[in-house]
Amino acid sequence: MSKRLYSGRVVSLDLVHVVLPNGDGIELEIVRHPGGAAVVAVDAGDRVCLLRQYRHAAGGWLWELPAGKLDPGETPLATARRELAEEAGVAARDWSSLGDIVSSPGVFTEVVHLFLAQGLSAAAAAPEHGECFEPVWVPRAEARERALAGDIRDAKTVVGLLRADAAWPPGRRT
Repeated sequence: MSKRLYSGRVVSLDLVHVVLPNGDGIELEIVRHPGGAAVVAVDAGDRVCLLRQYRHAAGGWLWELPAGKLDPGETPLATARRELAEEAGVAARDWSSLGDIVSSPGVFTEVVHLFLAQGLSAAAAAPEHGECFEPVWVPRAEARERALAGDIRDAKTVVGLLRADAAWPPGRRT
Protein backbone atom coordinates (compact mmCIF):
# COMPACT_ATOMS: atom_id res chain seq x y z
CA MET A 1 0.00 0.00 0.00
CA SER A 2 1.30 3.44 -0.89
CA LYS A 3 0.03 6.96 -0.20
CA ARG A 4 1.39 10.05 -2.01
CA LEU A 5 2.08 12.75 0.60
CA TYR A 6 3.70 15.33 -1.64
CA SER A 7 4.40 15.88 -5.32
CA GLY A 8 6.81 18.61 -6.33
CA ARG A 9 8.83 19.87 -9.28
CA VAL A 10 11.72 17.41 -8.72
CA VAL A 11 10.68 14.90 -6.05
CA SER A 12 7.61 13.26 -4.61
CA LEU A 13 7.14 11.72 -1.18
CA ASP A 14 5.25 8.48 -0.60
CA LEU A 15 4.32 6.67 2.59
CA VAL A 16 4.69 2.98 1.74
CA HIS A 17 3.80 -0.12 3.73
CA VAL A 18 6.31 -2.91 3.03
CA VAL A 19 7.02 -6.37 4.34
CA LEU A 20 10.77 -6.88 4.86
CA PRO A 21 12.55 -10.16 3.99
CA ASN A 22 12.47 -11.07 7.69
CA GLY A 23 8.65 -10.78 7.72
CA ASP A 24 8.41 -7.48 9.60
CA GLY A 25 5.85 -5.05 8.21
CA ILE A 26 6.80 -1.36 8.42
CA GLU A 27 5.87 2.00 6.96
CA LEU A 28 8.60 3.82 5.06
CA GLU A 29 8.79 7.39 3.80
CA ILE A 30 10.21 7.14 0.26
CA VAL A 31 11.41 10.17 -1.68
CA ARG A 32 10.99 9.46 -5.40
CA HIS A 33 13.50 11.10 -7.76
CA PRO A 34 13.94 10.53 -11.51
CA GLY A 35 17.70 9.99 -11.20
CA GLY A 36 20.62 11.88 -12.61
CA ALA A 37 23.96 11.81 -14.36
CA ALA A 38 27.36 13.25 -13.44
CA VAL A 39 30.46 13.75 -15.58
CA VAL A 40 34.17 13.49 -14.85
CA ALA A 41 35.39 15.64 -17.76
CA VAL A 42 39.16 15.42 -18.28
CA ASP A 43 40.85 17.80 -20.72
CA ALA A 44 44.07 17.36 -22.73
CA GLY A 45 46.04 18.89 -19.83
CA ASP A 46 44.81 16.15 -17.44
CA ARG A 47 42.56 18.62 -15.63
CA VAL A 48 39.05 17.81 -14.42
CA CYS A 49 36.11 20.21 -14.36
CA LEU A 50 34.72 20.88 -10.89
CA LEU A 51 31.91 23.28 -10.10
CA ARG A 52 32.10 25.48 -7.05
CA GLN A 53 28.36 25.40 -6.49
CA TYR A 54 26.11 26.98 -3.88
CA ARG A 55 23.83 24.42 -2.23
CA HIS A 56 21.45 25.90 0.34
CA ALA A 57 20.42 22.48 1.72
CA ALA A 58 24.11 21.64 2.38
CA GLY A 59 24.76 24.95 4.12
CA GLY A 60 26.83 26.71 1.47
CA TRP A 61 29.40 26.08 -1.23
CA LEU A 62 30.37 22.59 -2.40
CA TRP A 63 32.71 21.19 -5.04
CA GLU A 64 30.79 19.05 -7.54
CA LEU A 65 31.08 17.43 -10.94
CA PRO A 66 28.84 18.78 -13.71
CA ALA A 67 25.61 16.89 -13.15
CA GLY A 68 21.87 17.05 -13.37
CA LYS A 69 18.49 15.39 -13.25
CA LEU A 70 17.27 13.08 -15.98
CA ASP A 71 14.47 14.69 -17.97
CA PRO A 72 11.47 12.49 -18.89
CA GLY A 73 12.44 10.07 -21.66
CA GLU A 74 16.09 11.13 -21.56
CA THR A 75 18.88 8.55 -21.29
CA PRO A 76 21.59 9.00 -18.65
CA LEU A 77 24.19 9.63 -21.38
CA ALA A 78 22.00 12.32 -22.98
CA THR A 79 21.65 13.97 -19.56
CA ALA A 80 25.43 13.83 -19.05
CA ARG A 81 26.07 15.42 -22.47
CA ARG A 82 23.51 18.17 -21.81
CA GLU A 83 24.79 18.97 -18.33
CA LEU A 84 28.44 19.05 -19.43
CA ALA A 85 27.61 21.61 -22.12
CA GLU A 86 25.32 23.69 -19.87
CA GLU A 87 27.59 23.78 -16.84
CA ALA A 88 31.16 23.43 -18.14
CA GLY A 89 30.75 24.87 -21.62
CA VAL A 90 32.31 21.82 -23.29
CA ALA A 91 31.32 18.83 -25.40
CA ALA A 92 33.12 15.48 -25.40
CA ARG A 93 34.02 13.08 -28.20
CA ASP A 94 34.76 10.05 -25.99
CA TRP A 95 32.43 8.75 -23.30
CA SER A 96 32.83 5.84 -20.84
CA SER A 97 30.47 4.65 -18.14
CA LEU A 98 31.80 4.68 -14.58
CA GLY A 99 28.74 2.81 -13.29
CA ASP A 100 26.09 4.23 -11.02
CA ILE A 101 25.52 4.97 -7.35
CA VAL A 102 22.52 5.24 -5.05
CA SER A 103 22.71 8.43 -3.05
CA SER A 104 20.73 7.59 0.10
CA PRO A 105 19.10 4.16 -0.24
CA GLY A 106 17.22 4.28 3.05
CA VAL A 107 14.82 6.97 1.82
CA PHE A 108 15.72 8.09 -1.70
CA THR A 109 15.13 6.31 -5.06
CA GLU A 110 17.67 8.45 -6.94
CA VAL A 111 20.29 6.59 -9.00
CA VAL A 112 23.16 8.73 -10.34
CA HIS A 113 24.91 7.48 -13.49
CA LEU A 114 28.60 8.40 -13.66
CA PHE A 115 30.54 9.04 -16.87
CA LEU A 116 34.10 9.81 -17.93
CA ALA A 117 34.27 12.33 -20.79
CA GLN A 118 37.39 13.02 -22.87
CA GLY A 119 38.26 14.59 -26.20
CA LEU A 120 36.78 17.91 -25.11
CA SER A 121 35.86 20.87 -27.30
CA ALA A 122 34.12 24.17 -26.62
CA ALA A 123 30.31 24.30 -26.43
CA ALA A 124 27.85 27.00 -25.43
CA ALA A 125 27.35 27.14 -21.66
CA ALA A 126 23.78 27.78 -20.54
CA PRO A 127 23.26 27.55 -16.77
CA GLU A 128 19.66 27.00 -15.69
CA HIS A 129 17.73 29.61 -13.71
CA GLY A 130 18.33 29.11 -10.01
CA GLU A 131 21.83 27.65 -10.35
CA CYS A 132 24.77 29.45 -8.77
CA PHE A 133 28.16 27.99 -9.68
CA GLU A 134 31.59 28.62 -11.15
CA PRO A 135 33.42 26.00 -13.25
CA VAL A 136 37.06 25.47 -12.21
CA TRP A 137 39.54 23.20 -14.02
CA VAL A 138 41.73 21.36 -11.50
CA PRO A 139 44.60 18.91 -12.09
CA ARG A 140 43.12 15.40 -11.89
CA ALA A 141 45.62 14.30 -9.22
CA GLU A 142 44.74 17.32 -7.08
CA ALA A 143 41.00 16.64 -7.42
CA ARG A 144 41.53 13.02 -6.33
CA GLU A 145 43.60 14.11 -3.32
CA ARG A 146 40.97 16.69 -2.34
CA ALA A 147 38.29 13.98 -2.54
CA LEU A 148 40.33 11.65 -0.31
CA ALA A 149 41.14 14.45 2.15
CA GLY A 150 37.47 15.40 2.60
CA ASP A 151 37.70 18.83 0.94
CA ILE A 152 35.28 17.51 -1.68
CA ARG A 153 32.22 16.26 0.24
CA ASP A 154 29.65 15.62 -2.49
CA ALA A 155 29.25 11.82 -2.76
CA LYS A 156 28.76 11.58 -6.54
CA THR A 157 31.85 13.71 -7.04
CA VAL A 158 34.04 11.69 -4.67
CA VAL A 159 32.94 8.39 -6.22
CA GLY A 160 33.19 9.72 -9.78
CA LEU A 161 36.73 11.05 -9.28
CA LEU A 162 37.95 7.83 -7.64
CA ARG A 163 36.34 5.56 -10.23
CA ALA A 164 37.77 7.67 -13.07
CA ASP A 165 41.21 7.45 -11.49
CA ALA A 166 40.90 3.67 -11.10
CA ALA A 167 39.84 3.36 -14.76
CA TRP A 168 42.78 5.44 -15.99
CA PRO A 169 45.24 3.57 -18.22
CA PRO A 170 48.03 1.82 -16.28
CA GLY A 171 51.13 3.97 -16.11
CA ARG A 172 49.06 7.15 -16.43
CA ARG A 173 47.32 7.00 -13.05
CA THR A 174 48.11 9.82 -10.68
